[in-house]
Amino acid sequence: MLRFHTAGESHGQALVAFISGLPAGLRVDLEYINRDLKRRQGGYGRGGRMKIESDHAQILSGVRHGETIGSPIAILLENRDWPNWQEALAVEDRPEAKAKYKPLTPPRPGHADLAGCLKFNFRDARYILERASARETTSRVAAGALAKLFLRTFGIEVASHVVAVGRVALENSDVAFEKILALRDREDIVLGCLDPETEARMKAEVDEALKTRDSVGGVFEVIARGVPPGLGSCAQWDEKLDGQIAQAVMSVQAVKAVEIGSGVANAATFGSKVHDPIGYDRAASHFIRPTNRAGGLEGGMTNGEDIIVRGFLKPISSLRQPLESVDLQTKEPVKAAYERSDVCVVPAAGVVGEAMVALSLARAFLEKFGGDSIQETRRNFDSYIDQVRRF
Repeated sequence: MLRFHTAGESHGQALVAFISGLPAGLRVDLEYINRDLKRRQGGYGRGGRMKIESDHAQILSGVRHGETIGSPIAILLENRDWPNWQEALAVEDRPEAKAKYKPLTPPRPGHADLAGCLKFNFRDARYILERASARETTSRVAAGALAKLFLRTFGIEVASHVVAVGRVALENSDVAFEKILALRDREDIVLGCLDPETEARMKAEVDEALKTRDSVGGVFEVIARGVPPGLGSCAQWDEKLDGQIAQAVMSVQAVKAVEIGSGVANAATFGSKVHDPIGYDRAASHFIRPTNRAGGLEGGMTNGEDIIVRGFLKPISSLRQPLESVDLQTKEPVKAAYERSDVCVVPAAGVVGEAMVALSLARAFLEKFGGDSIQETRRNFDSYIDQVRRF
């Protein structure tokens, strides 16, 4: 089974990603992983932390001479901001280091601060925010890049674009997948929107938030193309792939809603205008759909159409004009704490969304086809595809 875990804090020495279950023999392109890490750091409205960090993956185990060897993969991602925090957040209990530590006692509304302090019995939000920070997603993107490289081996591509920032939305989001893929190679990414005029209005939305010392959210869309039918299962509730993907995307910091296909609009109309008719292309020997309102998933299983997932991102909760809060120690009214942060993170969240969708699909793919080596997985996959074509 494909599994992954992350470790590390926002201002700690490093972040770490662990991924196990990938078959041996997968070619690993380190430049591809680092490109995704760079994409996660980009976009208009990012904060000062992005000027400090320049994320690069250091693979410590599980890859030799450019290929996976079937053992767990560990990836180290150094925090360049660590020298500024190594005394304040020292691992050892040293008096001189403790003297430089500054408790953070006014929790931020909308952040993990208060709930985490109540859970772990801290009257200081520092240790909560260090782990709850979206900096953690750096590890997810590194692991997700490996999952995307695996899926690509079998003709599956995963990409994202931005469909809304604040009050500005892309009117026609039915865009060519090739154009979405091409966004990954552009150096001039502003907000990851494919329509220049809409992107300019999105930029103005971010500018307004900057001017008013506020933050702004939005919507990203992740599309996976080339996914075969039959991943996931209808047999048990926790085997349904749409539920797994929704949970994976919902776990991304600041995501508060997830949509698969045109799920939101579907709820407001009749079934005759929602469900995707089924046809059959005899020349190509496969079933076809004129529409894809289901977003590629029916009954918890992939149906061979594009997987389409949207993540709805709230405005981030670190505000330069802080909201009302209460001091955790004195219980007196105070302004919430302010941590150096971004104004808009929607394009970056889309990159993280890609990683989470890719990891979910790769896990489901390996659950169905197995294989200790890429060659074995390929044989199993090819046999199944042949079965589907002969159906």
